[in-house]
Amino acid sequence: MPDNPKFGPAAQTPEQRAWVLAQMQAINPSLKTKVTGCGQQLYDRYIAGELSWLEMRHALDEEKR
Repeated sequence: MPDNPKFGPAAQTPEQRAWVLAQMQAINPSLKTKVTGCGQQLYDRYIAGELSWLEMRHALDEEKR
């Protein structure tokens, strides 16, 4: 299966995207500690491949407004 350009080369599968999210949360703990229920749903959609990282971050930023 060819790589999906929506995701980076290290984030092609749900497992890889979960790892990317965990690494980002380790670097920036507020991504984990300050997440709302809506934010968790966006994280889940990213892991499932429904949203790119940029789409997820944009939606999180919009939620905060």
